[in-house]
Amino acid sequence: MERGNHTVTEFILVGFTTDPLMQLVLFVVFLGVYSLTVVANATLIVLICNDSRLHTPMYFFIGNLSFLDLWYSSVYTPKILMTCISEDKSISFAGCVCQFFFSAGLAYTECYLLAAMAYDRYMAISKPLRYAQAMSIKVCAFLVASSYLGAFINSSIITKRTFALDFCSGNIIDDFFCDLLPLVKLACGRKDGYQTILYFLLASNVITPTVLILASYLFIIGAILRIRSTQGRLKAFSTCSSHLVSVTLYYGSILYIYSRPRSSYSLDTDKIVSTFYTVVFPMLNPMIYSLRNKDVKEALNKLIK
Repeated sequence: MERGNHTVTEFILVGFTTDPLMQLVLFVVFLGVYSLTVVANATLIVLICNDSRLHTPMYFFIGNLSFLDLWYSSVYTPKILMTCISEDKSISFAGCVCQFFFSAGLAYTECYLLAAMAYDRYMAISKPLRYAQAMSIKVCAFLVASSYLGAFINSSIITKRTFALDFCSGNIIDDFFCDLLPLVKLACGRKDGYQTILYFLLASNVITPTVLILASYLFIIGAILRIRSTQGRLKAFSTCSSHLVSVTLYYGSILYIYSRPRSSYSLDTDKIVSTFYTVVFPMLNPMIYSLRNKDVKEALNKLIK
């Protein structure tokens, strides 16, 4: 990786607070959230793998989403925990590059994967007779693999361009991880070309999947309205409700941070929102997809017995 400023060998992560008592409280909170994230997502993956009733395209995507959330949360939380209990708040230049690369890659992958799940719900409701053929295991695997491939190609681009900037304003990152906006704030010089790349990646990795999701749900709503019975409509809509909640929470927080005018940036507010989609959201996902899901509850009872 080519560095823009060769004098920067490490960054200092400010974190959330410098109060020792609050740091201890945050350590306990984040440890609890991370433990629950690992247990909940791992349990959901085991249930989907072990129960034949869950071997459907919808649960294939949910299982992959749980795997992604396990990896996603692990990019941030261990470093947050170390920062809370250690006096050493530094992260090496290479460590910051790696965290940034995987952070962007996994965030973009989640955007694409949620769009693929919307397409799956569209096929299940709008084209039920063609669903099994259209969403075969090969098609599902292709959509998941494409999500990872496209996301990490774009992550490579933004990582290379970001760490080629000159960090002439110091090495103190006012955040709990190596995020885009705090790093750009440390950079100086001409950023016009960088801003163009940034807007392109935002459009291709966030805006485009958002449009695809909205289009899928427009067709889904049309298909639901054509169902004559009220019970049939409710049943069709219930299969989409968990995905809608997940999309709203994730895309809402991402767009809030990265789609605002530069003049309205507030790092303190962004820390709270970033904590939600990086640490809390991976914990909520398995609950969103399982708490009201009869099949998952039955599979869990079967596993416990």
